[in-house]
Amino acid sequence: MAITKHGLVLGTTAVAVTAVTFTGAGLHLSQGQAFFQESPKELIDEVWQLIDRTYVDATFNQVDWQEVRQDYLGRSYQTREDAYVAIREMLESLEDPYTRFMDPQEFRDMQIDTSGELTGVGIQLSQDEETNELVVMSPIEGTPAADAGILARDVIIQIDGQTTEGMDVSGAVSLIRGPVGSSVTLTIRRGSQELEFDLERARIEIHPVRYSVQQSPTGPVGYVRLNQFSANASEEMAQAIRDLEGQGMSGYILDLRSNPGGLLDSSITIARMWLNEGVIVSTVSRQGVEEQQRANRTALTDKPLVVLVDGGSASASEIVSGALQDNDRATLVGTQTFGKGLVQSVRGLGDGSGIAITVARYLTPSGRDINKSGIEPDVVIELTDEQRIALSQNLDQVGTQDDPQYVRALETLSQSIAQQQRPTASSLP
Repeated sequence: MAITKHGLVLGTTAVAVTAVTFTGAGLHLSQGQAFFQESPKELIDEVWQLIDRTYVDATFNQVDWQEVRQDYLGRSYQTREDAYVAIREMLESLEDPYTRFMDPQEFRDMQIDTSGELTGVGIQLSQDEETNELVVMSPIEGTPAADAGILARDVIIQIDGQTTEGMDVSGAVSLIRGPVGSSVTLTIRRGSQELEFDLERARIEIHPVRYSVQQSPTGPVGYVRLNQFSANASEEMAQAIRDLEGQGMSGYILDLRSNPGGLLDSSITIARMWLNEGVIVSTVSRQGVEEQQRANRTALTDKPLVVLVDGGSASASEIVSGALQDNDRATLVGTQTFGKGLVQSVRGLGDGSGIAITVARYLTPSGRDINKSGIEPDVVIELTDEQRIALSQNLDQVGTQDDPQYVRALETLSQSIAQQQRPTASSLP
């Protein structure tokens, strides 16, 4: 099975705790939707067939998938809601938190490849594959969650006093989401601490790229921060690099910290802006078919590059950082990345609901499967919880001398620039 880039997701934009409002989205059922409303078993079988044809694990987590079909189609269903419950039960047997069903409202709220208006608290959520706990992959920069000090890898244990034990991502999203101006209280576990956050839901406008010129002993440096691989990320990234190149940068720092990922095609396009040749990523389907995406000699700069990563850098962030590291294009500075090496295909279903299905694994150019293990940076520098909170609450300090990881990145970049500027033996008079 060939893995096409369109519609594939590499992060938890698919499970963002935000709501997407689609202009003109109606509530009328099409003829096909009405059919599914009257025939819940058809919807169940549609989901079963999609999993059967495309799911990454041919053993279906050692589950007899044919027997599952017979079981669920042998039952009686009165309503679509009965079918939704059955579908979620059926998918639970795969024990894959990234393969999930979304009812029509949840599907409309999915933040993928859209220019819709975002509302919510700005948390990217995942579900731990071993503990089933709800884990913050990243708070979105400049949102209520980030401003309040919620951090990557925080575990949400209660929502408005309701325990999240046994709750999936969809259930958490439905509780956390709500009207602009309303409030939600999240209780999180951070290490041995329990912390409570009262958050006011807000409209969230996301511009994925911001950049600036920083001074260094070896000349001006371009600092580029990318907080999400959204549909407009590659366009904004190209504009940033071209603008900075025009100002004569001697090198670059690409900041992917707390970037939870996004769209596969966005990650490939952005990697090509920094990497002129070489493999970017390989995707491997359950048939073992490997499809490689490569750089295509369209890099916008060849200047020395340092990439900042941390535990909130996931999926698409790991594709870009892994490609740049394996091709010796950049030095990685920070802490170990999140470790999500799975690709989801998102599909609409006949009644307006949808499903995200894990259809492939991705490997870095050297063949590393980083799922659960993440990517280790070349230069490790940890932040204390106090430093992380201070930076999350004072975003103007990110990428400045008040940011210890940035300071180390700038030192590392300056060394690379100086080495490149040093005359070689053949160029000496």
